[in-house]
Parts: sequence; structure tokens; C-alpha cells
Amino acid sequence: MTLLITVFAAITTTILWYALPESKMKLGTLSLMYWGASLMWLVDAIAEYIELGAEYFMPEAADMTNDAFLGICVVAFGLIIWLVTILLKDPNGRIKAAIANKN
Repeated sequence: MTLLITVFAAITTTILWYALPESKMKLGTLSLMYWGASLMWLVDAIAEYIELGAEYFMPEAADMTNDAFLGICVVAFGLIIWLVTILLKDPNGRIKAAIANKN
């Protein structure tokens, strides 16, 4: 479930990055974070399949719920890191302008 959720997030951000080439919002960074997480979960799934065999495809409901929650947390954490990056880089200069207006 974590692999599926992060792959959907990676595909979505890649489509947005490709559709908005002029955007200064660092969508490429977000996309790469999600593709990296997807690759990590893919390696984990392969290792788990090697260990469990056919049982890998018959998870219990509690395991699927935990995996889904972990996948959502990974996507949310990626968004938080991306948001901090955007705030620090200030690509549109809005934070700098707001600070200048206060002084």
C-alpha cells in the first residue's frame, strides 16, 4: 500500500511538473522525493516477497491499514519538506516583499 500511494504521488507531481514548465514552485524537487520514496518501497516490496513468497499477496487488514497510514505519512512529510524548501527559497519574492512592507 505504501508503494502504491507513493507511486501515485510521484506520477501526479511529475505530471504537474511537466504541465507547468514555467512554474518556480520546485515541483521537480517534490517529484524526485516521491520517486525516491517509491524506489525505496519497491526494493522493500521485493525483499519482503523474497522472504514471504506467495504470502506477500495475502496481507491482513491491520497490515494494510498500517501500510496505508505509513504511505499517507510519507506523502505528507514530503509535502512538508517541499513547503519548507519553497518558503526558504521564496521563488516569487512574496516573503521578502512582506518583510520589506513591515519595515
